[in-house]
Amino acid sequence: MNLRTQVHNVVKSFFLIVLLWVMPVFVPHIRAADGDEFVIARVQYRGGGDWYVSPTSLPNMIRYAREQVPLPLRDREDDVPLGSRDIHQYPMLFMTGHGNIAVNDTELDNLRTYLDNGGFLYVDDDYGFDEYVRPILMDIFPEEEFFELPPNHPVYHNVFAFPEGRPPKIHEHDGEPPQAFAVYRNGRMVLLYTYESNPSDGWAYDQHDNPEEIVQAALQFGVNMLVYVFTSGAQ
Repeated sequence: MNLRTQVHNVVKSFFLIVLLWVMPVFVPHIRAADGDEFVIARVQYRGGGDWYVSPTSLPNMIRYAREQVPLPLRDREDDVPLGSRDIHQYPMLFMTGHGNIAVNDTELDNLRTYLDNGGFLYVDDDYGFDEYVRPILMDIFPEEEFFELPPNHPVYHNVFAFPEGRPPKIHEHDGEPPQAFAVYRNGRMVLLYTYESNPSDGWAYDQHDNPEEIVQAALQFGVNMLVYVFTSGAQ
């Protein structure tokens, strides 16, 4: 049983009931069945891009999420090279940056195996990343559609409501509307990509000077994403 499935099994039976009654108010934390918390890993990639940008973003968002919903996730991240077998130890991977990314066939095959075995990848364009990373994301499973999520997708309303059916606009970037794209594999979402949005910049509220309402929107989108990934089986 893969790690994300373990998290899913632990949380789902409790959390879906909680959502019906108290969303989005605080509920007590629950742990994984063996008393452990699971860790989300940041992808360390080659090519010169700043994969390490805003290192507090993911831990901040997870801490906020744990205050809102019962997810057994540790509020730290591990840094893991894309080509390492260690990625298979994590239920979810996070990748961001501003510049170039280089991925070889071995790394791509490793990522495909990880996703086919139940893993999940979230990628956030931190401006200047899109032209390099989007072709790679579309090439992970070229036979599967890379498509924009519809406005009624659960990631926009499962805990916090985003009435426009889009991710929040945290940075202006090129002034285009924020978008979220996905890839599904065997009926399960394996990849989420946010473009012209940059939620992870809002998560790093101790590093960037964003208005409070922008920070809250970014954090709330992060909660929705985690809830979707870890309670729905990303169906």
